[in-house]
Amino acid sequence: MVKHQPLQVYERQLCLSCLTGIYGCRWKRYQRSHDDTTKWECLWSFILFCTFSLLLVWFYFWWEAHNDYSEFNWFLYNRSGEWSDGTVPILAATAAGFTYIAFLMVSCNCSVAVILHCGFIGVTVALLTTAIGVISVTQMWGEEWDVVWISLQATGPFLHIGALAAVTALAWLVAGQMARAEKTRFQVMVLLIYLSVLLTLYFIPLSITSPCIMERGSLKAAPAIIGHQGAPMLAPENTLLSFNRALQRNVSGLEADVTISLDGIPFLMRDRTLRRTTNVRRVFPDRQYDDASLFNWTDLSSLNAGQWFLKDDPFWTVQYMSTSERWSVGNQTVCSLEQMLKLAAKSKSSAVFTLRRPPANHPHRHDWVNLTLDTVLRSGIPQQQVMWTVDSNREMVRNMAPGLQQTSVQKLPLDTLHHKGISRVLLRYNQASAQDNNISLTLYSVNEPWLYSLLWCSGVPSVSSEAPQVLRKVHYPLWLMSPDEYCLIWICTDIISFAVVLGIFIFQKWRMSGMRSYNPEQIMLSAAVRRSSRDVNIMKEKLIFSGVVFIRCLDCHSDGTHSLLRIH
Repeated sequence: MVKHQPLQVYERQLCLSCLTGIYGCRWKRYQRSHDDTTKWECLWSFILFCTFSLLLVWFYFWWEAHNDYSEFNWFLYNRSGEWSDGTVPILAATAAGFTYIAFLMVSCNCSVAVILHCGFIGVTVALLTTAIGVISVTQMWGEEWDVVWISLQATGPFLHIGALAAVTALAWLVAGQMARAEKTRFQVMVLLIYLSVLLTLYFIPLSITSPCIMERGSLKAAPAIIGHQGAPMLAPENTLLSFNRALQRNVSGLEADVTISLDGIPFLMRDRTLRRTTNVRRVFPDRQYDDASLFNWTDLSSLNAGQWFLKDDPFWTVQYMSTSERWSVGNQTVCSLEQMLKLAAKSKSSAVFTLRRPPANHPHRHDWVNLTLDTVLRSGIPQQQVMWTVDSNREMVRNMAPGLQQTSVQKLPLDTLHHKGISRVLLRYNQASAQDNNISLTLYSVNEPWLYSLLWCSGVPSVSSEAPQVLRKVHYPLWLMSPDEYCLIWICTDIISFAVVLGIFIFQKWRMSGMRSYNPEQIMLSAAVRRSSRDVNIMKEKLIFSGVVFIRCLDCHSDGTHSLLRIH
């Protein structure tokens, strides 16, 4: 005898069959549409990444170029004729753009489509302005890009660790994206890109070189510090007060820029005109644009060379001065070469100066070297304390003053230097190379501790600085490690990163596979076998979490019809 099942069982099975068909169709549709990353979104992500990378390089450039902010502002002054701190708006705009793009990068992981519509204009503006900035700096200040490669010798080992930590943390997003993606090709592409970047970071220390990776016993004495224009961050440049402030910081020498006056007196002036560092606009308004060498010494002596420092505050140091210090600064006058040499002789410091030849209509256009040499000999400073940098008539100068240290401001072959009797070289810090260790070398302008430390490890004997008060606080290189220590750090960092990345991929795979194992059919079949209400609710939550519209049977009628309630 055949045992018939109750009518309710048939109704339940019919309801289950209906729901299973509906959910199965929706689940397949969901699987096809789950990977919603369109071609436009991929293109957007690529543009966003390129903009972020460009801004990152731009930001790093200006961060490390802090050593040469004064030089940059001087370039701007020579072009515009007005003094201003041009680095402030650049840094503010760079920081704002970098923050904005970084925010978009983070938000892009949540909703690419929304950010695509909201951030397109902002990214375009950031990309264009940064590109224009890079082109402008390259044309006006191209040699400054060398600071990036030089700074990497000081920051390379630490940037490597930071980059490796960031890419290791990125494994969480990459692993999650791979686990959710339905297209095998997409998974392989993402994995290959990520692994390529990761392996590059694992082995990039093979190309990292730094003079500070050395045995501690090989470290030479600290470079001697020469006050370039005295201590121009503490007092007006090329004034007696500035040189005295530098000597108070125990500098080994003084450096200045020299021009010949109309009546043949060498005096200290960096600019072509007197507008920036004197009150010539008020005293001689009709001559304010004239070349500084077209003023006689009497007129030059009547000018104030300190009030501009209090007004412009070029290094933001005036606020820390006392009332007496401000009074002293505000009463400085133009300094002559002889005054500086006598001060150097009294303090037993070396003296180095660069000499600008007078213009064509100047009465001392042809005897400018003789006038300067006479001033040096008349000042009473020992010849061996003077670094003579003027290349014109060098043979005559060597015959008249054989004790002077003949110094070149050009990078020449070693044989040429010896042939000319040159024993010292004065170069910008980015022009030095390993072969220069065979001659006495002075590099300018070194104002930041990281650069001073790097040159210290390189064995540079002396540097010229606008910030001697800063460098005097550096009693040892900022970092120094032996090759064995660096190798140990490198290997340990790579091992830790590999273990973390592997653990993240395994965990994400397990996490997403557990979530995928519950499709609509399984959830409804499980509900049909009288599981506990708690288990059913959990499975329903997983169904809703997976993005599928939930439909439940509201009533099963005896005639076989069903009432369905749609719940979003």
